[in-house]
Amino acid sequence: MTPESLIEVASRHDPDETMARLKVAVTARGMAVMALIDHAAGAREVGLTLRSTAVLIFGNAKAGTPLMEMSETIGLDLPLRVLVREKEDGKTWLVYADPAWTAARHGIADAPVLTAMAKALASATAEAAD
Repeated sequence: MTPESLIEVASRHDPDETMARLKVAVTARGMAVMALIDHAAGAREVGLTLRSTAVLIFGNAKAGTPLMEMSETIGLDLPLRVLVREKEDGKTWLVYADPAWTAARHGIADAPVLTAMAKALASATAEAAD
């Protein structure tokens, strides 16, 4: 079950290919990749097993800064991030927080950049998944 605040997109590709495609999709939209956190690799390092699970962190200061000017605490949730994970059935999913929910969580009711952010996340994840 996915919480209301999260958006899930099914991918036709395995986790590695999905992540590679996601990196291309976000950079093509003018966002910079800042980090890749491979949770499964971290688990292996301590002798544990975790299905493929990784987070791509990326953003664009032109989009994020106006939100941080409205509420500095949104910096806890920026830059943006997308989780690429393999579920029990072997299928790959991309998961991200709904930007409107994230903004509301920090007291931002409406901002024009939220619409652009939501569209960029939706199109980048759709491109990575297709």
